[in-house]
Amino acid sequence: MLPGPNDKKNAGESFPVNEFTYLGTAARVIFGAGSLRHLEREIELLGASRALVLCTPGQVGMAQDVAQRLGARTAGLFTQAAMHVPIETARAARAQARELGADCVVAIGGGSTIGLGKAIALEAPAGSLPVLAIPTTYSGSEMTSIYGITEAGVKKTGKDPRVLPRTVIYDAELTLSLPVGLSMTSGLNAMAHSAEGLYAQDGNPIMALLAEEGIRALAAALPRVALHPQDIDARSSAQYGAWLCGIVLGNVGMALHHKLCHTLGGSFNLPHAETHAVVLPHAIAYNAPAIPAALAVLRRALGRDDPARALFDLAAQLGAPTSLAALGMPAEGIERAADLATQNPYWNPRPIERAAITELLQHAYNGQAPA
Repeated sequence: MLPGPNDKKNAGESFPVNEFTYLGTAARVIFGAGSLRHLEREIELLGASRALVLCTPGQVGMAQDVAQRLGARTAGLFTQAAMHVPIETARAARAQARELGADCVVAIGGGSTIGLGKAIALEAPAGSLPVLAIPTTYSGSEMTSIYGITEAGVKKTGKDPRVLPRTVIYDAELTLSLPVGLSMTSGLNAMAHSAEGLYAQDGNPIMALLAEEGIRALAAALPRVALHPQDIDARSSAQYGAWLCGIVLGNVGMALHHKLCHTLGGSFNLPHAETHAVVLPHAIAYNAPAIPAALAVLRRALGRDDPARALFDLAAQLGAPTSLAALGMPAEGIERAADLATQNPYWNPRPIERAAITELLQHAYNGQAPA
């Protein structure tokens, strides 16, 4: 039953239930430990015969395994995927795809690799270069039509249906080698997608339900992964939560949190997932006065009265970074970051105020608890 306007316990209370627009995005999802065994079948279903396999320099072994599985269907490997998708890397990968006559891109890895796959598909005629994503982190990028490319120190993002991966294979066995630290920050990154989705301008009851379940699943799974990194059930639960959070990110708009993270990542080259982990509690605290219904959902999902503090404490419990200084952010960069974040800001439930954003960034830089 859809939530009603007077039901204060349901996830749809953050907007009038009779006023929303829902547009689903289609992707074929293969979920389960060991699902990589279905790769050849999925490539065949795409009608592809020349797949360009993408990875970062650190995941060449996984990419080679994928290429071996595909055999004659492999056109080649591109192993230089990089964080924030530098335009130079995107151009090099696009050129290789053209030279090899690739008719499909297989991206195995995290958001950096999947983002590169999207950058290649972005310049291809619609539908001519489908992306098959095999995520090995919890970034959620594989479920969205959002792309980001960094040029001259500025990360520009956009949406285009051409870049939405056509097929996604979730195999928790591939996450067993993901370092615990990166597992934690990647999971917190995924939680940020859903947390912000709860108060998105174009939110709807379906996304609210998925957001709450995704946050709940990750909040329960990440401490288990931290204690027992080889627990396949815990890894699967985290992947399940990340999948739901990715769906939310792909279906609703972004606000202050993502604007800040895109600014910090693109302009200061801060690591993507870690930046999300640090900024999230502060963005929630900033918006708290304007999002009472979203806070109610977060309280249920996190089991705490103060969601912003709960997220900050969870990051600390998981050993994730809690300060921008620890990520290499220069202290003198705070003012510039505030300038960039307040220029052409994303829609946000609370007005973007320069002084308040500077204070938020200062707290995040220092690693203070959210105010």
